[in-house]
Amino acid sequence: MDPARSLVFVYNADSGMLNSIKDLIHKNFKPATYPCRLCAITYNNTGMIPNWREFTDGLDISVRFLHKDEFNDRFRSQDPILPAAFIIEKNEIRPFISAVEMNDLSNLEELIELVRSRI
Repeated sequence: MDPARSLVFVYNADSGMLNSIKDLIHKNFKPATYPCRLCAITYNNTGMIPNWREFTDGLDISVRFLHKDEFNDRFRSQDPILPAAFIIEKNEIRPFISAVEMNDLSNLEELIELVRSRI
């Protein structure tokens, strides 16, 4: 694994227990208005979907998951539309999957195929 390269998936949700509870309720009771497609297709009511965890753990690139507040704290110069994914190579961050692409995904399998095709 190349330590100079990593993928960063950024949720359109803030971190913290209270935010997680609010997101879970929103996702279950008003899924059509839930603002984080990445969350919706990679998490269920018990946590991260095992297929997604196994897939990301098996990649030959480091993978991190950040909430929007965590991403904004680390990458202040960025102001992306979320959810999205970014690749970091040689200390340069650039888009990997845009919010438009992320929001067009129907299911987890489509996300996995999209990541595979771009790695």
